[in-house]
Amino acid sequence: MESVNVTVRMDKETKQDFEIFCDNVGINVTTAFNMFVKATLRTRELPFIVTDINMQKKEARKKFKRTIETMREQSAINGTTDMTMDEINDIISEVRKDTHGET
Repeated sequence: MESVNVTVRMDKETKQDFEIFCDNVGINVTTAFNMFVKATLRTRELPFIVTDINMQKKEARKKFKRTIETMREQSAINGTTDMTMDEINDIISEVRKDTHGET
């Protein structure tokens, strides 16, 4: 099978770091790129998860709004419609922890 050259542009430090990584695992950069391409073609997907940070933020906002609505409904049912700022901030902190995976 005939080989062809592929050119990839990246900053110098990234390239150097990647070369060191490849050397540490016993392969060269060409082998690493070939592994990436073959894994992608074999599975028909990228071999890692690609996420949209903006979408994650939108989802977090939606979740936050749903949480506030649920709180409003529940407080109306419980007769506790007056919340302190500390209570509101506690709930905001909980949502942020859930969103950012903090414990």
